[in-house]
Amino acid sequence: MPEPDSRELRDASTPLAGKIALVTGGAKRIGRAIALQLAAAGANVAITYRESQPEAEHTVRALTAFDVDAFAVRTDLTDAESIRQSVAAVIEEFGQLDILVNNAGLFEQAALEDITPEQWDRMFSTNTRAPFLVAQAAYPHLRAASGRIVNIGSLGGSHPWATHAHYCASKAALHMLSQTMAKAWAPEVSVNCVVPGMIVQGEIGDEYVRFAEKTPMRRNGTPEDVAAAVLFFATCPHFITGQLLAVDGGLGL
Repeated sequence: MPEPDSRELRDASTPLAGKIALVTGGAKRIGRAIALQLAAAGANVAITYRESQPEAEHTVRALTAFDVDAFAVRTDLTDAESIRQSVAAVIEEFGQLDILVNNAGLFEQAALEDITPEQWDRMFSTNTRAPFLVAQAAYPHLRAASGRIVNIGSLGGSHPWATHAHYCASKAALHMLSQTMAKAWAPEVSVNCVVPGMIVQGEIGDEYVRFAEKTPMRRNGTPEDVAAAVLFFATCPHFITGQLLAVDGGLGL
């Protein structure tokens, strides 16, 4: 078998070269890891942030170290007009949009009987309504590019957690929204959903140690594990759509 030439090797290492990705909530934590993974694969990356401007600026600098273009746009994901303006800013900057990662989310613990209407609405506004609005604003551009949407769900959207009812319900809705989008927007746009389990970063407490002990793979997940799953959906055959991919080390089994 002949050896691959240098062009083929470069293409294999940067499968997203020339592509444009938008990652919501990409300034820190899982969103940052996703943005870095996409940039490492050659994509130019835009990230949204709301209150994390210093972190966003730091992440943009890290992204450009991969010799790609990157910028951050302040976005209020609870406001439809802010979302439309942010998507328009990405198109103005890059001229196209190939990959949307709906990563931004809200996580909160509360006893079911104590959840207020305001807490419920805030959770759904961030975790379900915002991905819908961002995807809707991005759809014409993704359709033109035969693009992809990757939503970030949660194991809590598939398993009931007694002290996270509003969170679980919002992520379950996002899972269904992902599959509905996949049917509605095929064949031009593929839509999939990464479903993380217990994801931790840095030092962990006893609670996280107990989760690791209950996980078949004997550890908690990392942001990089989630980012690798996003990269899979960003580069896999476009024919793969409507899938929920658990990244939980077997915790949900």
